[in-house]
Amino acid sequence: MSWPHLALLALALVQLVDAVLSLRPVGFVRDCLTDVGLPRRWWRLLPVVKTASAAGLVAGVRWHWLAVLTSAALVLYFLLAIGAHVRARDFARNLFLNASGMLVLCAAVLGITLSA
Repeated sequence: MSWPHLALLALALVQLVDAVLSLRPVGFVRDCLTDVGLPRRWWRLLPVVKTASAAGLVAGVRWHWLAVLTSAALVLYFLLAIGAHVRARDFARNLFLNASGMLVLCAAVLGITLSA
């Protein structure tokens, strides 16, 4: 298995774990969503979106265009998440560790995927 495929599968695993943590949001996820002011009615969409992104990443092992599309969508998702944290003046762990860390990871996977 190639390095780009491993990167896609690793990010897919992270997204699946995040989806599970978002089903009935664990404390730090719940706090994060509350801190940025995401309406509760939207919380139930997060596991669906995160699972779909994991599926897109896994399928991207076979279809390169889907790997690029899904990776780019995740970069956009986390740019928007960072914007939500900045708008809410939430400059703590959620912004710098979670959202920014995931942006770096997704951007790295996108870069690896584009170079493949």
